[in-house]
Amino acid sequence: MKEKLFRKASIKEFMLSDAHFEKTLTKWNLIALGIGSIIGTGIFILPGIVAYSTSGPAITISFILAAIVCVLAALCFAELSSTFPVAGSTYSYGSLIFGEFPGWIVGWSLVLEYVLGVAAVSSGFSAYFVSLFNGFGIEIPKELTGPFDPSQGTFVNLPSVIVLIFIYFLLRRGIKSSARVNAFMVFVKLAVIAIFIIIGLFFIKPTNYHPYFPMGGAGVIKGAALVFFAYLGFDVVSSSAPEVKNPQKNIPAGILYSLAICTVLYLIMSTVLTGMVNYKNLNVADPVVYALNAVGMGRISFIISIGALAGMFTMMLNTVYGGSRLVYALGRDNLIPKKFGEINPDNKVPMLSLNSITVLAILLGGFVSLKELTSLVNIGTLVSFTFVSLGVIKLRKRDDIPKSSFQMPLYPWLPGLSAILCVALMTQVSIQSWIASLVWFAIGIVIYFMYGYRKAGKSPENYK
Repeated sequence: MKEKLFRKASIKEFMLSDAHFEKTLTKWNLIALGIGSIIGTGIFILPGIVAYSTSGPAITISFILAAIVCVLAALCFAELSSTFPVAGSTYSYGSLIFGEFPGWIVGWSLVLEYVLGVAAVSSGFSAYFVSLFNGFGIEIPKELTGPFDPSQGTFVNLPSVIVLIFIYFLLRRGIKSSARVNAFMVFVKLAVIAIFIIIGLFFIKPTNYHPYFPMGGAGVIKGAALVFFAYLGFDVVSSSAPEVKNPQKNIPAGILYSLAICTVLYLIMSTVLTGMVNYKNLNVADPVVYALNAVGMGRISFIISIGALAGMFTMMLNTVYGGSRLVYALGRDNLIPKKFGEINPDNKVPMLSLNSITVLAILLGGFVSLKELTSLVNIGTLVSFTFVSLGVIKLRKRDDIPKSSFQMPLYPWLPGLSAILCVALMTQVSIQSWIASLVWFAIGIVIYFMYGYRKAGKSPENYK
């Protein structure tokens, strides 16, 4: 059993299996993909809420500390994704480095991250969509704007369902079409952020920065744990590996450049926001809109809603894309039925995998309240980041795998530090979320031993 559980996949056969994908993505496509996945509603909400609750004007330092943790993880991703340019991201790295069962656990945690993440963002998209229409005097019936809860008068979150269906039809056309739409939406989102920053610079009051550390260093560190999750999404870039031109060079560039751009934007945005209004007044659901109203520029606040909608759209688009490639990889390796690992010859898309991710997201986003479940996304992400960090340490000890031209500096200290910091952030997650995630992992273990343990490796093409 031990030999079976820890049997390592073959990189050569993985790449042969993924050869059906069309290599069309460039470095600039990947940078847009990374920015589209990272920047969403968080940039319009988190700086204000975290400044009020923990950090004060020192929210900028919280963003810097969180960025350090993410950069360490991103460097690990860059080395592994350029060494293993295959579909499945962290799941595939786990299978190649640690073995079949550890790879499945990582893949199962990522399924949770992708599906719940898309569903949660679709619910947020719906709220902003309804608010934007209300601003123009168009009222969408309440029955069509929330999860199935007859006691509250809601039956289906129709905007959530519609946007997910639109994303589905966009992705099934192929990666070229979705990459163009993603690039356009990223441009819209960055333009809106730039408009707010330029306007805000004229209304900064230096007195709002005093005191800079109202809650001390502990507040800054706690704030870093909260804003860390605003950086998540760059890992989706590694999911695109089989469809990337020159992946050994372009994937590390896509991951690191997109993370650097987003970090700069977060720092500028939080600096401007806390300079426009006192941090004590930012405990609101829409702090950026509040700041514009406070300085007499409320008439352009609808632009912020457009930016938020564009941000959420690109997050959903890229997460559904990454999730479909993950499910494809699980099917490719026969850990779930092999049909999920088949590529449509016409559009070069794993259609059954795309269908399954979309249906699950629609059911959750359209009919289920996700308030108690969204924190599970964080656990799935941190589990995968920990495996990636440890994977770099183990990879360097393997002589049978050709090394990438990109290697993480200061080995093994930085990969080890990355793993430690990821585990430390896991301790910030509530006990209720940990209990729920353990139930999810238990379900995954049952599925593995009932199906994957017996089926994976029956055909020798993917394992050695």
